[in-house]
Amino acid sequence: MIGVLELMKVSPTVAKRPKVPDNPEPGGLIVHISGLLPALSPAEQRVARLVVANPADAARRTITDLAAAAETSEATVIRFCRSVGVGGYPQLRIRLAAEAARRVEPPDARVAGGDIPPGANLAQIIATVAFNDARAVEETAEQLDPAVCEQVVDAIAGAGRVDIYGAGASGFVAADFQQKLHRIGRTAFYFPDVHTALTSAALLGRGDVAIGLSHSGTTSDVVEVLEQARSQRATTVVLTNFPRSPVTEVADHVLTTAARETTYRSGATASRLAQLTVVDCLFVGVAARHRTRARRALETGVEAVRAHRVGSGRRRV
Repeated sequence: MIGVLELMKVSPTVAKRPKVPDNPEPGGLIVHISGLLPALSPAEQRVARLVVANPADAARRTITDLAAAAETSEATVIRFCRSVGVGGYPQLRIRLAAEAARRVEPPDARVAGGDIPPGANLAQIIATVAFNDARAVEETAEQLDPAVCEQVVDAIAGAGRVDIYGAGASGFVAADFQQKLHRIGRTAFYFPDVHTALTSAALLGRGDVAIGLSHSGTTSDVVEVLEQARSQRATTVVLTNFPRSPVTEVADHVLTTAARETTYRSGATASRLAQLTVVDCLFVGVAARHRTRARRALETGVEAVRAHRVGSGRRRV
């Protein structure tokens, strides 16, 4: 928390919109394809997995070779290209070659494809987990749209109240976001139970904000609550890993992460770190909009718990 106070003191431009380059391709083609994976047909998904796993190898293949490796047809490969926004297979090969050239490879050769191989020792597990967690944060930051982030920050900064929803691992991030906003004086609530969440959403109105977190984008509770909030004309925001998932259909603003889970950790760890990255960006953006008020609230909070720290020099009353 002290770090946030210091950031607010020395960085007067935090809330300004970063310059967005012309025709940006945030995060790269592989991140884009990974996010669209659940929305593709089963045959297209087989092509996508080959491309994501080894873009350099896919770039070297002819369309016939890639179709054969994916156990599908050349027509399916062409449909896949169109589904991910690439004009045709020649363009896909060029972009995959460029992606492979700039792709950061694991520093340890034992880390392969983000999966923990059978019989892996603890050194391999540590290397794999650390690499994929770091990559999730970096790729999330690369593909995050500053313009959408600013719209969300605007909405939160001007909201009468903010309700935040999330289930499972996303629920931990939702609780963290609520606590952060509360520490800077914003009226924010987190409801882990769907019944209380629906009741709260039904009482929202124009000018309020409802934020739903769902890594998969298919969590029915989050979809239902956001539908309720939207019906009350509250602004709805979604944070998900998959931009074509069902939850995005009930959102006014969609923010995405870029997490690829390793073995044994589907939807749990790398996704949570990626979500926390986005949450921290939004939190600092909101704090910067109300700099004096936020700093005062943070300092008041720090002072309130000072007596509960070892070596604080104060005794509890």
